[in-house]
Formats: sequence, C-alpha cells, structure tokens
Amino acid sequence: MLNAQESTITTAASAACWACSAQLEAAALFCAQCGKIQPPSGGNFFAVFELVPRLNLDLGMLEHQFHRLSRKLHPDRFARASAEEKEWSLAQSSLLNDAYRTLKDPLARTYYLLKLNGAEIGEEFAGRNRPENEMGTSRVPADLLEEVFELNMQLEEMRMGRKMGEVDEQLQSDLKQAEKKFLGLEDEVDEKLHAEWTNWDEAAESGDETARDAAQKSMIALLDRRRYLSNLVRDVTETLGE
Repeated sequence: MLNAQESTITTAASAACWACSAQLEAAALFCAQCGKIQPPSGGNFFAVFELVPRLNLDLGMLEHQFHRLSRKLHPDRFARASAEEKEWSLAQSSLLNDAYRTLKDPLARTYYLLKLNGAEIGEEFAGRNRPENEMGTSRVPADLLEEVFELNMQLEEMRMGRKMGEVDEQLQSDLKQAEKKFLGLEDEVDEKLHAEWTNWDEAAESGDETARDAAQKSMIALLDRRRYLSNLVRDVTETLGE
C-alpha cells in the first residue's frame, strides 16, 4: 500500500482505456486488459516503469523494463495500426527515452525526484536558502572563497598569456592541480548525496515527513555546491584547452 507521499507523486488523473474501458494504472503505456497502446497521460517517469519513486533504484530492473517497453513500442508493431495509435507510439517512445535517460543518471534522478516533491532547485534558486554567512552575493561557498579568488586570478593570467603566445608551465601545473582538487571535492559531494538518498528513501517509506524534508534540504544544498564545483572544473578545463 502506498503511503501519502508516494500516492501524491504517482497517482495521475483517473483514466480508462480508450479501446475496452478498463481502468488504467497511472502513466500506463498500454492497457493491461486488452494490450492497446494508450495516449500520453503526462505521468511521471517512475510511473512509466511502474517503479515506486525512490533514489536508490535497481538499475538492472530499470534497464530490463526499458528494453521490454522499447520492443513493445517498436514502429513495426504499429504498421497496421490507426494513425492515432502510430502517433501515440512515437510520443510514448519519446517519453520512455526521456524517462530512462533521467532515471539511470544519479544526478538527473535526484534533481527529478526532488522537483516532483516541490523542491526549488536549479541555477535560478542556487543559494537562496543558504545562511548569509555561508553564501555571499557571488554565491561562492565560504570554505572556497580564498581558493576561488586565487583560481580566478590564475585563469585570467593563463588566458592573457595564451593571447600573447606564452605558456607558463608552472601556472599550467597549478591549474591542473586545482582541477584535480575540485574533481575530488565533487566526489565527496557525490558520496554525501548517496548517503542522503538512503535517508530520503527510508523517511518516505516510513512516512516521516520531518526526516524526509531534512534529507531533501541537505540534498538541495549538496547539489548547489556540486553545480558550483562543476562550473569551476569546466572553467579550468576550457582554459587549459583539454
């Protein structure tokens, strides 16, 4: 039996099969009664694969379901179908592919499930809920302020040197070391995120809204930090020309 949180996420508007009028599961691609393809219902990605919304997923099962449904949606199966059914098969194939790409990727899955739960997450919300002493107007994490300042100076120096046809090997080495460090910090964030996955899943399973909200808030802050680190790595990589 689904708890209230799961029901809110997975339940779509009540619908019946257009061909046999049987009741449909949320986001059903096909009718379980007659096997007919159904028009897109706007269900969430977890429901497409008949999965309970969780962060720790059985990726083997996800892949199995993806290939099974992909075969059922293959155009050859709709060669003699109506124009509407052919159109639905294309739309459902697109939905299936989007759902699979999102759920198999750890970060994309985290973003997606948090957004399903109403989290304000993304670049436009970055740092909104951070205490003032943790995030300044530049949104630089407090523990990285000095390093980021130094990094920006080094990046600018490297760019200017490149324009003048000069290569500073020591500066290049320093930037590579900085890149390595920020990649390591990304890995640390990922480890903490995975720990919060378990906290979120267990809280959702037990219906503990307080614990779930705490895990969600922690993950939002971690994703905010990871996005910032990824931008730093990108800037260094681009400047080094790697």
